[in-house]
Amino acid sequence: MPISPTPGISRREVLATGVVSVAAASGPAVARGAPPARTAGAGSVPMIDTTLKVNGRTERLSMDARVTLLDALREHLHLTGTKKGCDHGQCGACTVLVEGKRINSCLTLAAMHDGDEITTIEGLGLPGDLHPMQAAFVAHDGYQCGYCTPGQICSAVAVLDEIKRGVPSHVSADLVAKPPASADEIRERMSGNICRCGAYSNIIDAMIDVAGAKA
Repeated sequence: MPISPTPGISRREVLATGVVSVAAASGPAVARGAPPARTAGAGSVPMIDTTLKVNGRTERLSMDARVTLLDALREHLHLTGTKKGCDHGQCGACTVLVEGKRINSCLTLAAMHDGDEITTIEGLGLPGDLHPMQAAFVAHDGYQCGYCTPGQICSAVAVLDEIKRGVPSHVSADLVAKPPASADEIRERMSGNICRCGAYSNIIDAMIDVAGAKA
């Protein structure tokens, strides 16, 4: 049996009240340890001051508290080497290094990394002074369209470091790094980086080449 409406309150007023309540409850959350957000006035976008250390440079940004690290890099710092693929953390095209560890930059807020050291593909090497992994990708033809390549290279650099330091795989708890790197272990650890062109075997060859040079 339907509940009788409260006397004196119209259906339109009830619906309006519900919408306001939901909007208030679903406001953006600020990560623990992030600088407090500030607003310019009622109804304005929450803004936050964040300091990012990107590729050896200190960048101070004032932006929407909801901006992802990926969008901060691309839209605010114009470091477009980091690619936006699925924007859901499923393809790895946006992989960057934060404090030496690889992360999907589309899945984290820029404000969560206030003061962190961040390395993008631009910070690994430049034309004429390539990082060994970049040079190996060129030598082994580890790319085709190239869209996933920045994320692949950043992830590849981190994978070899994980193996060197004996860090367990985030993919399989049973996979503990044991140098030298094997093709099977590299394949497992790189499984979060998708290459639509299918250059996987060349990518593995490039990584084994670099791992051998470092051994």
